[in-house]
Amino acid sequence: MIVMKFGGTSVEDATAISRAAAIVKGRVGQKPVVVVSAMAKVTDQLLAMAKAAGAGDRDTAQRLCRSLQERHYNTAGELLGTVRFTRFHAQLEESFQALDELLRGIAAVGELTPRTTDNVAAYGEMLSSVLVTEAFVANGLDAVLVDSREVIVTDSTFMRAAPQFEETNERLLANVRPLLDAGRVPVMGGFIGANKAAVTTTIGRGGSDFSASIVGAALGAERIEIWTDVDGMMTTDPNLCPDARRIKVISFDEAAELAYFGAKVLHPATVLPAIQKNIPVYILNSRNPSGEGTRITTRAPKCRNFFKAIAAKKRITIVDVAAPRILLAHGFLKAIFDAFDRHRIPVDVVSTSEVSVSLTLDSNESIPALAADLASLADVKYEGRKAIVCLVGENLREIPGIAAHVFGELKDIKIRMISQGASEINLTFVVEEEDVPEIVRRLHKKFFSELDPEIFA
Repeated sequence: MIVMKFGGTSVEDATAISRAAAIVKGRVGQKPVVVVSAMAKVTDQLLAMAKAAGAGDRDTAQRLCRSLQERHYNTAGELLGTVRFTRFHAQLEESFQALDELLRGIAAVGELTPRTTDNVAAYGEMLSSVLVTEAFVANGLDAVLVDSREVIVTDSTFMRAAPQFEETNERLLANVRPLLDAGRVPVMGGFIGANKAAVTTTIGRGGSDFSASIVGAALGAERIEIWTDVDGMMTTDPNLCPDARRIKVISFDEAAELAYFGAKVLHPATVLPAIQKNIPVYILNSRNPSGEGTRITTRAPKCRNFFKAIAAKKRITIVDVAAPRILLAHGFLKAIFDAFDRHRIPVDVVSTSEVSVSLTLDSNESIPALAADLASLADVKYEGRKAIVCLVGENLREIPGIAAHVFGELKDIKIRMISQGASEINLTFVVEEEDVPEIVRRLHKKFFSELDPEIFA
């Protein structure tokens, strides 16, 4: 069996959903499980209406809700025949009435909690999975809806819940495997689950990729396909460098590093369940279904190029923690990271000296509270508008003087932090955000002017 995940742009309207149905039809013999995201931009709209309701702006919340309702009605009307649409219309009406009541409740209380945020955000995948199932049936597929909240079990960390794999695997085998054995096509919403008390949760933005990987690992998939609107992973962001080329094959480790440091094609956690089961992941373009895409495997073939790709992550803040008064004090680093843990702030890059620690964060929301917490330990200052540039390639383990090759191209660029060695497959450095386009273009020209034809298209 295989898992086919369709992202928001691949189910964004009637044309896209019909295209997805045709792609699935072509793979029916391989027993697909289909995982879908919310329609493009729907999650943003849901979060906006939840925020408006939490601020007491019920009119804005309800206006956004009506707009969303109309979009789903119109899409269903284009996809379904009269009889099927009439039945489905009542189902949609019920869902939007429930959403409207939820928004009214949030507005009345005047508070938006993480639990309630998840409840609102989940509607995107719930609606799209129901709509896609109906559209698939209308297109001649024996599709059946599987409510992800009944099979993806998580903890209660709302807005970024952690899957509980043992129970999730048991439920997927019990509920989805029999459908596959009967020749049916299960359709699930990604991104959503529920805790053991059956309270709706989400596993974080971009979590539909993660959902697909969880399902694939549990059911022993031959491969996991991530259908999106690009031809695969690229050597860099084509918006920054028009000369970017498609990567044919890349290792799990390389893909995970690129995803974490800014490559937006897949969610960073996507590869984790797949790695454990050695299941290849394919990045494919639903608008170009005959394309080869990118294959992500445990180990990729040897590459003649130094690097596989360059990623850039903007909107980074550097936090400098300096404490000369407790030079080399035992427990200093632990105290710093305990503070980050208390504020639930992830760290990207770390650089240390005898008297200071520099760290990078990709969120500004909690920095003032963090700085106040750290003030008892050290002097703290922070600077925004930075970016992380990451060059990834498994060959780095064997190349002497690689840093000289990179930074020789950037002699006139201000480099704020450098990290090499924490991972054997990447070289990472921090720069001013405004310098990113020039840096990426220079490095791409240096390292990708000639390409290994087995690795790059």
